[in-house]
Amino acid sequence: MSYAEAKTRYAAIGVDTEAAIARLKAVPISLHCWQGDDVRGFDTDPTKPLTGGIQTTGNYPGRARTPEELMADIDKVLSLCPGTKKINLHASYAIFDEENPW
Repeated sequence: MSYAEAKTRYAAIGVDTEAAIARLKAVPISLHCWQGDDVRGFDTDPTKPLTGGIQTTGNYPGRARTPEELMADIDKVLSLCPGTKKINLHASYAIFDEENPW
């Protein structure tokens, strides 16, 4: 989803993304735990219910659907955060593909 599409979808629920970004530029942010794939997970059927971990709805506009989208999300977040950044990433995330299913 492009930023323009996300902006339109958030505007529909009363969120001014331009104002939010402008405000964020003036507020230092600390990312203590980047755990974006716990919203839905990438290794399960997205049509089935959640079965463990942090159980959130995972239905927000523009959520990451692939590990690549999640990595692009953190890149974007870091580009918008002022000052020096510090992140705590979970070391247990795995990306499986057909060549390396384990």
